[in-house]
Amino acid sequence: MERLIGVSIGQGATSQSGRLAKAVDAWIANELRRAGFSPDDVWPRLEAPRVLPHEVSTFLAKLPKTLRADLYKRLLKDKTTAPSSAKVLGRAYVKQVDVVVAQWARGPEIMISTKTMGSSFGNNMPNRFEESYGDAKNLRGRHPLAAIGFVFLLNSSIYSEEPASYERAVDMMRKLRAEFDVYDATALIIADWTHGSAEGINVRPELVPEDLSIHRFFEDTVEAVLSRTPIDMHVMVRQEREAREIPVPEQDPAIETSTTDLEVD
Repeated sequence: MERLIGVSIGQGATSQSGRLAKAVDAWIANELRRAGFSPDDVWPRLEAPRVLPHEVSTFLAKLPKTLRADLYKRLLKDKTTAPSSAKVLGRAYVKQVDVVVAQWARGPEIMISTKTMGSSFGNNMPNRFEESYGDAKNLRGRHPLAAIGFVFLLNSSIYSEEPASYERAVDMMRKLRAEFDVYDATALIIADWTHGSAEGINVRPELVPEDLSIHRFFEDTVEAVLSRTPIDMHVMVRQEREAREIPVPEQDPAIETSTTDLEVD
């Protein structure tokens, strides 16, 4: 996280530019892959295209090498099939979701929104939470079984310079998951950084209450997914979580199993 933030800040990223949030997105996506979720199911992917349906990836993997390379180049130019961001239809409107775990047959299973704020906390905080609350209601209305989360990265100056804003942030992050139809998990990440400098980046977990910590966020998010899917889905995730081998084969809806037609006299 510190390295990714440092790269973005060193390149001049600000909270308003969105590039800092993309660093958070990349880190969260990588943590989900480390948890055992299929790399192609987690968006943004490690490489372009950042969003690619699992079924398309499965199809490409079965092609001869030369044909696969040619189609992959074509795919990079096709923003309809392989867009740069994931847009999900909610109950009322289409929402660009920052981190997604999805598959055609399963639909969106994890949807995580991220926001960052580096200054002017008192002025901007109410708007950020209003947006987040509405986005969660919108997505939950159409995807009631998905695990929906919200991660908020704040500059540590909020703690030292605007303690009232810090307390409001903690309170609102808790309220955003208090209702059953809003977020399953919320997390605060507080870090030291200076705009324009890649030096001195330091994540400060000691400034975050345990119930809003990022490791608690991942625990709650993964638990929500596993509790809402059968045992033969996300087997790798279950094995990583329980630290044991689970003797159940993974069911991949993208891979059609062969069936024997019944003969009728």
